[in-house]
Amino acid sequence: MANTMKGPGIFLAQFLGDDAPFNSLDAISKWAGDLGYKGVQVPAWDKRVFDLDKAAGSKTYCDEIKGMCAENGVEITELSTHMLGQLVAVHPAYDKQYDGFVPPEVQNNPKARQEWATGEVVKTAKASRNLGLDVTVSFTGSLAFPYLYPWPQRPDGLIDEAFSELARRWHPIFDAYDEQGVDIGFELHPGEDVFDGITFEMFLEKVNNHKRCTINYDPSHFLLQQLDYLDFIDIYHERITAFHVKDAEFNPSGRQGVYSGYQPWLSRAGRFRSLGDGQVDFSGIFSRLATHGYTGWAVLEWECCLKHPEDGAREGAPFISDHIIRLTEKAFDDFAGAETDRQTLKDMLGIE
Repeated sequence: MANTMKGPGIFLAQFLGDDAPFNSLDAISKWAGDLGYKGVQVPAWDKRVFDLDKAAGSKTYCDEIKGMCAENGVEITELSTHMLGQLVAVHPAYDKQYDGFVPPEVQNNPKARQEWATGEVVKTAKASRNLGLDVTVSFTGSLAFPYLYPWPQRPDGLIDEAFSELARRWHPIFDAYDEQGVDIGFELHPGEDVFDGITFEMFLEKVNNHKRCTINYDPSHFLLQQLDYLDFIDIYHERITAFHVKDAEFNPSGRQGVYSGYQPWLSRAGRFRSLGDGQVDFSGIFSRLATHGYTGWAVLEWECCLKHPEDGAREGAPFISDHIIRLTEKAFDDFAGAETDRQTLKDMLGIE
């Protein structure tokens, strides 16, 4: 049905490696198809599976990889620019960490790194159009996040200035995406300046409610923040264009809470888990998304501190399939209905 969301899909980034079948798009898409997935979300920055330059400039190349995926039983759901969008805005505190994600020629040069990343994100709009895709997924990057906690006291205007600059960098990117008819669905993620509903609203206002600024809904990050992720759907459903199906758990103690005390993932109060092993109410989520008419993809993003990734992937396809709601075309009590006319209605109400 046209009104039913698509899936299951799988985000390939966490599964890629240098050994077969995880080192080429042909092999990994066949692996995904054999597991029951119908779509693959492709990281645009990883040359093992995708040549962004070719895709942006050649529809022939895009047709070839679409055909290859189809032969393996899957289609491309979206292109991801998470690691590229992240680099559009980098606070100096993170310079050294993010230099490892860029070519040597732009390392140790924040301005050159930003310009390179912006160009790569714009190329992804063209590549998406050549692939016939209407949505990408990404991160916003961060300028304000190191000042998340309001102590030491933030100077007046600091956050407003950060979001103004974030918007200045992203607005021309949105315009480039608009030219291609492609949305950017941001994963609202701690570490990014846009990490919850309020910060999304702040960013959206700064980019003048740009229609290409949308949301990649991921409940795992909201559970770890203790945000009402079901209410979030009711509030922002018109802007949700993509969906990462990822589980998490939050088990606070007398020793740690939301911030988890700098502990490694295994020891944190808040941890990502494989689907069904955490606390996220996916029945509620799929119902809310169906209620609001979400027709995009449901894509597994696997991150688990315990389970082997191949087991998580194997379990993820049936989990998503079982949760997708095929919308009904009739009401359950239609059998009890009868044809009426206006006079009958008036008679029932005692109206002459």
